[in-house]
Amino acid sequence: MKPLTSEWVEKAEGDFATAERELNAENRPNYDAVCFHAQQCAEKYLKARLQEADIPFRKTHDLSDLLNSALAVDSSWESLRADLNSLSAFAVEYRYPGESADMDEAREALERCRKGAPTDANVAEFGTIRFFP
Repeated sequence: MKPLTSEWVEKAEGDFATAERELNAENRPNYDAVCFHAQQCAEKYLKARLQEADIPFRKTHDLSDLLNSALAVDSSWESLRADLNSLSAFAVEYRYPGESADMDEAREALERCRKGAPTDANVAEFGTIRFFP
C-alpha cells in the first residue's frame, strides 16, 4: 500500500472509531457526530482506493461522485451506491442548527458505513468487495 493511501486509511479508521465511540457513549451521545463521522469514514476509504489506483479526485464530500470514479477500478462497487448516497447527506446535514440526528439515524448511518467501507486497516476489503488488489 502506498504511504499516502495508508494515511487515508488511518484517517478513515479514526472516523469509524469516533462514530462507534460516540454511538456507544453513555453520557450525552452526539448522534449528529456519529452520522458525520460515518460519512467521513466512507469518503476517506473511497479516496484511499482512488489514491492507490492513481485516479485523481477533486475535493468533494459527494460519495456518489467518488464512487463513479472508483467504478473504473471495480464495477461491482455499484452495489454500494444506495448506502453511499444515504451517507452523503451527513457531510453537512446535521452540522448546523435546525436538524439533528436521533439514535436510530445514527445506528443506520454506522451500519451503512460498515457496508460501504472496511472497518479495519488490516482488512483489505471494501464491504464484501475487494478493496485493494
